[in-house]
Amino acid sequence: MSFSLKLDRIAARAAELRAMLAEGIGGEAYVKASRELSDIEPVVARIDDLRGAERAQADAEAMLDDPEMKELAEAELRALKEQVPALQHELRIALLPKDAADERSAILEIRPAAGGDEAGLFAAELFAMYQKYAGLRGWRFEVLEYGDTELGGLKEGIAEITGRGVFARLKYESGVHRVQRVPATESQGRIHTSTVTVAVLPEAEEVDVQVDEGDLRIDVYRASGAGGQHVNKTESAVRITHLPSGIVVAMQEEKSQHKNRAKAMKILRARLYEQQRASLHAARAADRKSQVGTGDRSERIRTYNFPQGRVSDHRINLTLYKIDRVMQGELDEFVDALIAEDQAAQLAAQE
Repeated sequence: MSFSLKLDRIAARAAELRAMLAEGIGGEAYVKASRELSDIEPVVARIDDLRGAERAQADAEAMLDDPEMKELAEAELRALKEQVPALQHELRIALLPKDAADERSAILEIRPAAGGDEAGLFAAELFAMYQKYAGLRGWRFEVLEYGDTELGGLKEGIAEITGRGVFARLKYESGVHRVQRVPATESQGRIHTSTVTVAVLPEAEEVDVQVDEGDLRIDVYRASGAGGQHVNKTESAVRITHLPSGIVVAMQEEKSQHKNRAKAMKILRARLYEQQRASLHAARAADRKSQVGTGDRSERIRTYNFPQGRVSDHRINLTLYKIDRVMQGELDEFVDALIAEDQAAQLAAQE
């Protein structure tokens, strides 16, 4: 189907839905039609803009033969020859297949990998960076689990980030983040390289993932903390093992066993949902390996070089010399570039 015909069909469908709603349909049919119309109305508005620009272009071309109107027509055509392709590009992006999870909230998981104490310290800084980014975006950031080290580093950090479109913007952050700097524990001033893994999972509802209680092994134990801190004298910590998948989630942040279990189940559902998504998208990923990357946790995606003050994203060859601002949560320049690269790859795959 041609691009123009596809646009005509969307516009026709919008007109059909408006007519249905005007007829006074009720109940579930009304809700369904309203939701569909709401989803496509922004696209229809851009289609109207494009059609209007195309008509103006045809009118201006027709005026070129009129000596009195030629200069005006040429000026109008110069503007329209930029506007029409730009509108077409916007619409092609708007019509790309949507990731069903894009509008969801997300679960963020951060763990130190290679580098010992320094990896733990940088993991804590990354956790704080995402918390600041969430604040800049107006999202809610709730810590689900935060295991700290004696030096103030992070053993494991898990947070729920709530808001519209959180996963769409944060999903590109999954992978290995590398830091290069002189650690506070280094006495001879040598630069060390350490790594931290970041995983961003779309938040799953109970309806997305059916968890059979019979598939769970639930252990309770006493919570403990670094250096004897936060030690709980009651068995409030919870470890849930999902036997079919082998996924294990441990939670001890809350003093209440009930709250720890609820948080652990939230993380378990997110991991199971992501596992389902990964298997569904495996075939598509094999067909089209985006330059943005697979989002695999084993993939090195970004380097933070403190001596040079730079942050480099290896998937899109983008380097920014403003590490202090990036660590303060100013991530949009990377995120916008990653989204644009992913869209470009999808458009190229359609050609």
